[in-house]
Amino acid sequence: MNTAIKYPLAIASVFLWIGFVCAISFMEAWLKFKAPGVSLHIGLGIGRLVFNVLNKVEWVLAFAVITSLLSSGGTLQASFMFLFIPLILLVIQTFWLLPALDVRAEMYIQGLAVPPSDLHIYYIVAEVCKVISLFIFGIKIIR
Repeated sequence: MNTAIKYPLAIASVFLWIGFVCAISFMEAWLKFKAPGVSLHIGLGIGRLVFNVLNKVEWVLAFAVITSLLSSGGTLQASFMFLFIPLILLVIQTFWLLPALDVRAEMYIQGLAVPPSDLHIYYIVAEVCKVISLFIFGIKIIR
């Protein structure tokens, strides 16, 4: 029985990606505001820094997954959709959502009026969809 893992780097990268998103988006994002002495201004500054670094880490992990699959001669076939969804969401977050959220955070930090927005909800929904898709993709490439 052959038990060799076909895409070890891709599998590790997918699950590391999931871990980063879950740890930052679903835990750090709101917990930092509960720490003593962390004002909304400081929390927003920390959040901007952390989410911009997370975005760069996600691109590195996405590149690692794609490179691993292509260098292993793998074909994505039906599993491609479950990788395509997080990649599209990452593009949307990188070029629209994060810049828009950064502008809002900076406005708040500067004491300007910040109009209501659903951008945070869009970001959370994108993160949930990304994690679910990555998990399904990870399970499919393990098999």
